[in-house]
Amino acid sequence: MSKNKNLNIGVFDSGLGGLTVLKHFLKELPQYNYYYLGDTARLPYGAHSKEVIYRYTKEAVDFLFKQGCQLIVLACNTASAQALHRLQQEYLPKKYPDRRILGVIIPLAEQAGAQKKVGVIGTRATISSNVYEQEIKKLNPKTKVYQNSSPLLVPLIEEGLAGKDVTNKILKKYLSPLKKERVNTLILGCTHYPFLLADVRRLMGKNCDVFDPGSIVAKSLSSYLDRHPEFKCTGKKAGERNFFLTDQPENFIRLGEKFLGEKISNWQIISL
Repeated sequence: MSKNKNLNIGVFDSGLGGLTVLKHFLKELPQYNYYYLGDTARLPYGAHSKEVIYRYTKEAVDFLFKQGCQLIVLACNTASAQALHRLQQEYLPKKYPDRRILGVIIPLAEQAGAQKKVGVIGTRATISSNVYEQEIKKLNPKTKVYQNSSPLLVPLIEEGLAGKDVTNKILKKYLSPLKKERVNTLILGCTHYPFLLADVRRLMGKNCDVFDPGSIVAKSLSSYLDRHPEFKCTGKKAGERNFFLTDQPENFIRLGEKFLGEKISNWQIISL
């Protein structure tokens, strides 16, 4: 593949969460065309079986590849945990051997792997996969990993209740076991959770590092593009931003515009 001044990058999530990654992509790598897909009709993914998550994710990446994306980032921990490896091993070689799919888990595991005690919160599907512990242990077998599933947070965030008392009470309950273990670092193992970043940092206290996952993933993507010049964009101007949703645009657009700090005008409802 030759260098492309208009390279298209797909960003996929079950809903709003991937915007916490896209926001940093737009800051770090604004010259690319971004195609964001939020499967808002079928969220949250974390409550589904592994096979269903794989099928939904495959349908999503298939749609984005048909839009002309050369590279897709699964900006969803659940999809990264339950579908990424199979997509890379089985789907890509047969259908799109010259294209790539990346996830969000390994960059975050690498960021936390040097710590003695690491906490992880995520959806049921992500936590039950045990993927964070596996990846962190590869880097540092001595690291202790403590995990807690937090299934109510995604629906609350999607309803625009980030920062509200009801959400903070539930968040405090989910964080309590990890705080008792005195973890050095907490991984927000769901891309929705950075909507709660300030509250998580306040509740965990100053002795626990809670980094912004989107920033880490953006730096990882930038490094990947440097190592793979066939995907590197040669253009200088800011690229296009396209948004595709499978349902309920009102909440997504209202909350998304507030979070991104810019207008979401180029959007459409699609079926997968």
